[in-house]
Amino acid sequence: MNKESNQYTLIYASVLVIIVAVALAFTSQVLNERQKKNEAVDKMRQILRAVNIDATAKDADAKYAEFITASYSVNETGEKVSDDGFSVELVKEVKKSAKERQYPVFEANIEGEAYYIMALRGAGLWGPLWGYISVSADRNTVYGSDFSHQGETPGLGAEISTAEFCQQFTGKQLFVNGEFKSIAVVKKGKSLKDQDYVDGISGGTITSVGVHDMLLNSLSGYEAFLKNEK
Repeated sequence: MNKESNQYTLIYASVLVIIVAVALAFTSQVLNERQKKNEAVDKMRQILRAVNIDATAKDADAKYAEFITASYSVNETGEKVSDDGFSVELVKEVKKSAKERQYPVFEANIEGEAYYIMALRGAGLWGPLWGYISVSADRNTVYGSDFSHQGETPGLGAEISTAEFCQQFTGKQLFVNGEFKSIAVVKKGKSLKDQDYVDGISGGTITSVGVHDMLLNSLSGYEAFLKNEK
């Protein structure tokens, strides 16, 4: 074949395109599997942090299997609707109507004590907020929490992911005299009389409000579940 011909150039270019496309597809597939695994490991670590257990990327699988005894999802009436809460994607669930939405629950057993972990999703100043919060066997008293964000300002709103902020929630109660109240996030120096609260982030007012709303909106969907065994 004449290498100077248009036909040769067309064939040569087509072959190169096919080879590159196959290579890219293969690389994408390999990286996609690895990315999904990394996301799953990160999710396990967040869930474990909500019950005050630190895990590395290497031991997250083992610790999750050791401490998380059950994973399922419930609906707004507190009924179990799925035996797999781990695969529930809140980013999709929050777009559904309240009746269709699934709320993931993770049960943990630590030194013989039962804990219930619930998932949270909300919005901050620059992007989404998410996290997990756990309650003791009374389904009321907070045992631990973990918050994450996408794009909040370092030193300001991003402080919600620090241990100092998360530890404020320990011991707080979601119900007051049997009525669901959630936990308020208030400006430092302010207080509330009718519900438990924590101090917000100095200079991160919008993010603090985002956490406040995320807790109220997300946990209200678990109200029936939390009351079922009270």
